[in-house]
This record gives sequence, C-alpha cells and structure tokens, in this order.
Amino acid sequence: MKNLKTLMVGAIVLLIAALMVAPVAAQEDGGIIIEGNQAGDPATFNPITASDTASRRITGFLYPGFLAVDPSQAIIVPSNPPLAGGAVVQDWTISEDGTVYTFALREGLTWSDGTPITSADIIYTWTAIQAGAEGTVDTPLSFVIDPTGETGILSVEAPDDFTIVVTFATAECTALGNAGVLYPAPSHVLPEDVTALNDAEFNLNPTVTGSTFAFSEFRPGEQVALVANETFFDATDGVVVPEGYIFVNLPDANVLVESFLAGETNVIDTPAVARRQEIRDSDNQVFSFPGNAWDYLAFNLADPNNPQNGLDADGTPIDQGNHPIFGDARVRQAIAQAIDVEAIVEAAVFGEGERMTSFIIPASWAYNTELPAIVYDTEAASAALEAAGWIDDDGDASTPRIASGAMFAEDGATLSFTLYTNEGNTRREAIGIVVQDYLAQVGVEVNFQTIEFNTLLDIMDSQTFDTFILGWRNGYPDDPDATQLFSPASDVVGAGSNMTSYSSEAFMELNDAAKSLAGCDPAERAPLYYQMQEIFQQDLPYMPLFAVNGMYAVGANVSGFDPYASVLFWNVDTWSVSTP
Repeated sequence: MKNLKTLMVGAIVLLIAALMVAPVAAQEDGGIIIEGNQAGDPATFNPITASDTASRRITGFLYPGFLAVDPSQAIIVPSNPPLAGGAVVQDWTISEDGTVYTFALREGLTWSDGTPITSADIIYTWTAIQAGAEGTVDTPLSFVIDPTGETGILSVEAPDDFTIVVTFATAECTALGNAGVLYPAPSHVLPEDVTALNDAEFNLNPTVTGSTFAFSEFRPGEQVALVANETFFDATDGVVVPEGYIFVNLPDANVLVESFLAGETNVIDTPAVARRQEIRDSDNQVFSFPGNAWDYLAFNLADPNNPQNGLDADGTPIDQGNHPIFGDARVRQAIAQAIDVEAIVEAAVFGEGERMTSFIIPASWAYNTELPAIVYDTEAASAALEAAGWIDDDGDASTPRIASGAMFAEDGATLSFTLYTNEGNTRREAIGIVVQDYLAQVGVEVNFQTIEFNTLLDIMDSQTFDTFILGWRNGYPDDPDATQLFSPASDVVGAGSNMTSYSSEAFMELNDAAKSLAGCDPAERAPLYYQMQEIFQQDLPYMPLFAVNGMYAVGANVSGFDPYASVLFWNVDTWSVSTP
C-alpha cells in the first residue's frame, strides 16, 4: 500500500506542478489532501447531474454554491461579507406576500478561465431543472418543481446580469433551501441545448470550474485528481493553500481505514464503525458528532415490470400498478416486525448509531421522540403474513410461504424477492445478511446480492427492483421537508428520488402545511412533522434502520482541520499537509 501511495502521489505531484501557477513557496507548504473513496467512481463532475455521494464530493470542490451557509450556526446567510465556500449570492429581499425572492449576485466573480459568473449561469441550471421535470435531463434537482403548480418554484428570471428573481407558488419555509439548488454552472462551455447534458463530454472532463479546486485528471477505477484553483475568489488571504486533492478508489471500508492509519490517505469521513476506536487511539485528529447519514431498506410499491412516473405533465396521478408483494402495506409491516433493528445497530455498527422510527433523523429538531419503534416480534410478523394471504402451506418454516388470497400476487406465487446493496460497503453487506437470516425464520426467501454502486443506482432509478439497502446523507442545513424523497412529483422514472413510488395525500398535505406555515417557527412546524412520521411508519415505503454517528479524522500532519457537525471541508482552502 505504501508503494502504491508513493507511485500515486508521485504521478499526481508532477501533474500538479505542471498546472499550478501559485508561488513555489505556497506549493511546498500546502501538500496534497488524499481521501479514500469506497463508493465507486463518481458518475459525473457536473453539479447539475450529480446525485451520488462520490460525485457530490467532487462537485462541491469544483463549483461555487448559490447561497452561503454559516457553519457555526448551520443557517443560510447572506454572503456579505463573503464566507468560505464560494457562494455567489450577496443578499436578498422578500416580497410582502413571501412568494418572491430577489437575489443580488456578487459582482466581479469569475470562472477559472476568467469568464464572469453572471445570472446566465443560474438560468442555465434552472432550464436544466425544468428539463429534468420533463424527464429529458437526468438531474436530482427537479424536486423543486411541482407539476401541479401548487407548491415549489414557479419561475426563475434574470432581469440583469447580477439579479435573480425566484417566484414560489406559496410562502414556504423551505424557500431558501429550494433556491439553493440553483448552482451556478459555466453556461458558456456547456451544451446550448440542455437536453444534451446527460452525455456531455464536460461531465467527466470539466474544463472550467469556480471553487477551491480545478479539475486535473480522472482515472476510472482508480482516482480523481484536482489541483488548487488559484483564481478562486473566496480563498482565504487570496490563496488556496493545499496544492491539490486526490479522491482515490479503495475496495471496501476496512481498506479505507487501513490506508488512513498507514498514512496513505490523510482524511477520512465516517469511517467503518468497527474501526473507529483504533482511529481514536491513534495520534490522528478526530471529530465526532450526531450523524445525518442514515441507512434504510426500501420497498418498491409499484409494478416493477411497468414503471411509471407519479404524475403526468398536467400533474394528474398516473396508475402505478402494484408490486405483487410490497404493494400490500401489511407485508411491509410484517417484514419490519421480523427484523431486530436494535441487534443490527449493535452488530453492524457496533452501537455507533441510533435507531430511527421513521424518515426523520434523531438529530433533527423535527424528530418525534414520542413515536415508539416497531417492535421486533416474529410471532406477530408470521400472523400478519398469514392475514395478508401469504401462508405456510407445508408447515416448514425453512421453506418460503406461498400466496393464497394475497392482495396482488397470484395464488401459488412464492414469497421470495431480491434485495440489493452496494458491494464494498461492509456495513450494508452485514445488514443484508442479517435481514436475509431474520426473514428466513418467518418464511420469507431473500435473494441478497451486492452489486457495483452505479449499477445499483441504475436499477434503483429505473424502478425495476424489489428492495434495496442504501442510505441518505441529509442536506446541510438539514430540513425535514419530505418533498424530494416522497412526493409524487419526485416519482420520475430514471431521475426522481421517490423511486419507491410512495404516494399519500394525507402525508403530503401535512408536509405542505409544515413548509408553508406563517413565520416558519420550528416549534410550530414540528407537530406537523410528528404526524407525518406516524403516517410514514404505518405506510413504510422505507423501513428506516438507523442514523450512523458521524466521525471525521485527519492525519496528525494536517493543519487547518476545524470541522463542524456535517461540515468537514468548509475551510479546506486553508488546509496544509506537511511531509512526515
């Protein structure tokens, strides 16, 4: 591994030296930040199309944001004076009725090629988001558009080069968070026709960037290399200190930790829970915090042989059909009763996590502390399956049940399904094996498969799956709004985040009321989210498992490490790595 690191770093240092224009002294002092990546190759380096964790890591380094966040308060604030991170909005005003936000962009900001950053770069992203809502651009950002026009963003306009006017359907507490998806994109080098974005050459070879780093090289299956962007407009003291950043592919979570402990990488984000004490016992710098990343088991509620969008172009619901097994909420409930999540927390994350009772993380201000978790009870699970028409026809618990009067399956069908997760993630692999064992005890046959991450994303987006285990890392600042994950508008085959095809009118009415509550007082919004969590727990489009406690660590030779909860790299432009 050390030889690998020597070769890897040596090659990149030569490339960085050729591309850097900073003074030699700054290069020698900065060093290279090296982070391990177990999520597989990033799918894209385009901020509009990026949805997976690996892609978002890289785009976060390459492009400025629309709005700034003060990490000390975890709130969106005007970037005036500028905060680290490269946000382009200086300030904003809000109309009297709360539906129109007028954003003033900072003037004098440029992309890495010297082209000014203007409102045209925001409008380009908005046009792509609109195309995504129509299914022609693969972007996760289209959740801000409600086809019915009753909520979300209605329009984005640019009256001049440095003004953006965003009009919302209603006065919403999520307005700033939704506006935050308007990432500026270098429109002058992207395809004029946004529908060409899915396959644009820029996606894997971004020639123009505008944040801490610039793109250097992508070696599929190996690594991504970035170099310091010496034109970054928000660099502290006018200079990006680290020479570069390398995101190196590693096969699994254990190798990720081994590489960090050996000094082959010098930063690690949320390491394998079984190895955290080793990191704490080392001379590395460690920061622990309540986590915002959570794992879940997702059920496909719709017909996997005929995937459909949740709504048509007019916002009218489309018949989704029903999954032969999971279209029945009683089956989903029975599966939840048959799995001991508390035992999984101990076995899979060594207690480094907190069980979730619904879709909101325990660290959230909107978490319903009064909602009890679903009780592990195999007898109740078996009885529920019988009541749902899945019978033990041979008296042998080791064989799968068959359908007899089931709601959506033909009589004689076997209670058997495929469960996917991403290979290399030892935590989720452990969860899958345990789930398979638990369900076998109540006559449910699980074909558990670990597959390459991007392949899994393709299956997930296509909505042709039965079940899968994956996780979300909540946005920052966290907001409990469920529009992106569970609204019918987000049920878009190939692109939407509501891949389970969950649809509940009562759930969404509460969600819309919570995000449009006058005054946006969290204490008043919270009870509405409490009710949503109760509905979700009954419907169970996901079986939420647990939120993983957060942990960051960097090598003892890294200077500038000063994280906040859920914000590791907020001041990365000041980091330096000394040679051991």
